[in-house]
Amino acid sequence: MFWFLLIAMVVVIAAVTLAVVGGGESDVLPEAAPQHLTDPLPLTRPVARADIEELRLPVAARGYRMGDVDDVLGRLGAELAERDARIAHLEAALAGAQATAADRPGAPGMFDEPPADRPGGLPDGSGERGEDR
Repeated sequence: MFWFLLIAMVVVIAAVTLAVVGGGESDVLPEAAPQHLTDPLPLTRPVARADIEELRLPVAARGYRMGDVDDVLGRLGAELAERDARIAHLEAALAGAQATAADRPGAPGMFDEPPADRPGGLPDGSGERGEDR
């Protein structure tokens, strides 16, 4: 058993030595072509959830390519800021419309309950309103 282990160890050492020292004339690893973002985010329309799910960032030697990641995050940040500004504008417009409707005496507001004689409300006031809408 001892001789078998000794011979196996010599064979393994010889194989490793030949692989390291006499590896041949070729390079260890060929130079890889750099990857680039092949399908960037659309420029002609807002970014949708499907665009983000389909996005694949190229991998570099130490992680992702920093320029591509910065471009994607910058674009997403700009679109989120634009959407937040649009939401704030619409909320301000809605608050103004509600204040205008509340200032008019006797005029039903946009968000008032419907009268009982209209469809959607029960004449006796019982039950749920607005089921037929």
